[in-house]
Amino acid sequence: MKALTYIKIGIGIVLVGLIIAGILWLRGATKGDYIDFGPSSAIDVTPTQIQSMKAIGEWEFLSVSAEELVDTVRKGFFSNDELVRIYYGTLRLGVNMHQVEPGWITTSGDSITMNLPKIGLLDKDFIDEARTKSFYESGSWKPADRDALYKKAYRLMLSHGMTKENLQEAETNASQQLSHMMRSMGYKNVKITFKK
Repeated sequence: MKALTYIKIGIGIVLVGLIIAGILWLRGATKGDYIDFGPSSAIDVTPTQIQSMKAIGEWEFLSVSAEELVDTVRKGFFSNDELVRIYYGTLRLGVNMHQVEPGWITTSGDSITMNLPKIGLLDKDFIDEARTKSFYESGSWKPADRDALYKKAYRLMLSHGMTKENLQEAETNASQQLSHMMRSMGYKNVKITFKK
């Protein structure tokens, strides 16, 4: 009894398959003398994928650790007051995807072109104040004096971290990682440019 039921189900599946094949053939979905049920070889980035890439926001491609020893001296009549502090920070270099322009990504067959914003500093608050240490202090100092020292450390870290070499390395890392990602999606020819 069970075998008869399985035979009826099998015949039903074959009939449904034949009906679908007939409908496709009548609608002109045939190629030559066979019906193509295979996936399309065309590659396309969907609007959802584009939005997902853009929604990531910031893509970090290089992290630069910084340490600055900064001091200030106040001349006195009998002695000088001195304040020396050590500041630590991490500069994160990458691409802010919220800055992409319309049409920043284009595809054609197995080729894709991405026009990205220039590599820049992703986080402007890169000094880790919890790790800041007072190395040497003599005399009395006001909060404004400490703030001036902080700003000096900030400028030094920027000049030492945002070098041409570091920006170029971040751009190279971005090109390699994004090219790898696009190739894994099926694109053979990947071109990535950065706004200057």
